[in-house]
Amino acid sequence: QLVLVESGGGLVQPGGTLRLSCAASGFTLDAYAIGWFRQAPGTERELVAAITSGGNINYVDSVKGRFTISKDNAKNTVYLQMNSLKPEDTAVYYCHLHTPAQDYWGQGTQVTVSS
Repeated sequence: QLVLVESGGGLVQPGGTLRLSCAASGFTLDAYAIGWFRQAPGTERELVAAITSGGNINYVDSVKGRFTISKDNAKNTVYLQMNSLKPEDTAVYYCHLHTPAQDYWGQGTQVTVSS
């Protein structure tokens, strides 16, 4: 069974830092594209960052230079390092895996940036 479990969300002040983790089971990370989406209240879910199976990395423009996606194949875990957080980064963050058969989602972790 393929399962994604996120952790690391929380409340942080503007300018602060958080690191999200997504632990995967039931498959190996290096076989597929994996990434992070986020959804704020009243908005559509948007792609934040992703790594393809070939190692190519993409970010949404609003997080470039502040967020870094990485993965540890030995731990089967993908990370999202978030620096210089802004109130507009507040959202539920979801880990996402794309396979040819279907997409998989984690349960989400709340990130709140507020003073």
